Amino acid sequence: MKVLVTGGGGFIGEAVVRALLARGDSVVTFDVQFPARWTGHANLVTVRADITDMAAVAQIVMTHRPQAVVHTAAIVGVLSSIASPLSLVRVNIEGSLNVFEAMRLGSIKRCVHISSEETYGHFRTDPVTEDHPLDAVYPYGISKATVEQLGRTYRDVHGLEVLNVRTCSVYGPGLPRDRVPKNVVEAALAGRALHIPSGGDMAIDHTYIDDTVSGTLAILDQPAHRFDAYNIASGHTVTLGKILAIVRELIPSAQISIGPGWGRHGDQIDMVRKGALDVSRAANEMGWRPRYDIRAGLAAYIEAMKRKD
Repeated sequence: MKVLVTGGGGFIGEAVVRALLARGDSVVTFDVQFPARWTGHANLVTVRADITDMAAVAQIVMTHRPQAVVHTAAIVGVLSSIASPLSLVRVNIEGSLNVFEAMRLGSIKRCVHISSEETYGHFRTDPVTEDHPLDAVYPYGISKATVEQLGRTYRDVHGLEVLNVRTCSVYGPGLPRDRVPKNVVEAALAGRALHIPSGGDMAIDHTYIDDTVSGTLAILDQPAHRFDAYNIASGHTVTLGKILAIVRELIPSAQISIGPGWGRHGDQIDMVRKGALDVSRAANEMGWRPRYDIRAGLAAYIEAMKRKD
């Protein structure tokens, strides 16, 4: 299969590209920049392009004629979305429309879009199923919910199939944002003391990057879908305090601690109420299940970081 991956230079995008190549697919990917560690691959085409440039996106699609799209390109995170809402709209919403339009012009039918649990807003149940109302609170979640709904419009009007991966707090090697568990793992490995003032009681679903990728590819590969959204996560909550305790067990020299209470984005804005994501739809429809609980995921993360050093 030839797959176009948008945002291939990003955290999830790069992981998806590498997984596709590893199983023998041909990949075309574009982003505004790529990691210096990228090396040539016979089945990989990289293009420097901006998703907000409709002409560039359309040219990539019409030139390379992929059979499907995995859409990972986005401005990610609540704080980023609040700091630059106009850029968020241009990249996340206008950029997604550019992808959908290019697909329409190129007669490409399937797009797997990386969405977010932020689309749910405050969780009304725990765990939360895909039938939970989309009631996003902050601009990032609003943008993702908007893209999901635009995808349904393109489905109904143009016959596109836009499938949404609702994942949660993805972590692992390459995570760019300074948050748990990245900050505590890096501090522990460096022998640096770190105290986080609050948030130890916050329990949310953390997803190891390999599970996000395997779930995304399962959705991509499924011949037909009854649903257009799937929770892809660990299926369980863990408090930030427990994460630090596990890191201390895995790295006994770690000097890390966290205060009690609920979490805040950058110690500025309260996080929405969350919980676990129910992953039974993905299990029932595709046979997909997460491989990593939080302990296994943290262990894999730490080992990958050690190899990197």
